[in-house]
Order: sequence, then structure tokens, then C-alpha cells
Amino acid sequence: MNSVKLIGNVGREINVKEFEGGRAVTFSLATDENYINKNKEEVKSTSWHSIIAWGPLAQRCEAMLEKGKMVSVEGKLSYRQYINKDNQPVRAVEIVAFKVEEIVRKEPQEANA
Repeated sequence: MNSVKLIGNVGREINVKEFEGGRAVTFSLATDENYINKNKEEVKSTSWHSIIAWGPLAQRCEAMLEKGKMVSVEGKLSYRQYINKDNQPVRAVEIVAFKVEEIVRKEPQEANA
């Protein structure tokens, strides 16, 4: 089964592409991982993912997403190859989204005095 679920922050403004059959949006998603290494030091690591959404989901993403917004993305891994402007082969890995939802962060409540 080819299934991916990521939670992270939109890394840049989305890019909208129009086609004869509809539209697609692409955006980057930053996910963070924190762990303690063998020297007992905290290590923070950020990974960047390329996301693409098609059709009605693309339209919802266009209306909902903006840089910095936290979202949950569910989809599948997709691999494609193309030749870049320097005539070099490039292998791209992206997540084809089936579901994108905004994650609303709750504000901490103040203690009653």
C-alpha cells in the first residue's frame, strides 16, 4: 500500500497551474522531527516535501492555504523523471494529496487568578 500522512507547515505560497481538464496546486510542506542523539543532545531536523493536489481538492487548497499554515496531508508517493533546462535527467519525488486539512492550534488558556 502506498500511503503517506504528514503534518507540517506550508513552506511557501502555493503555485496554481491551469490545465484543459482543471487545475492543480503545488506547495512545499515542512515537517519537523526532534530526538535525543547518543550524546544526549536534542537534535531538531526539518524535512521538506513537495505536495500536489488536483481538481476540487486543488480549489479548496487554493482558498485555504498560505505560507506558515499548519496542515495535515494524506496521499501517496509519486516518482517522476524529466529533463531539466541543462538537459540533465531529474528524478522528482512528490506526494499526490487526497486530503488536506487545516490544523487549528488551540491558544493556551490563562489560569484563573
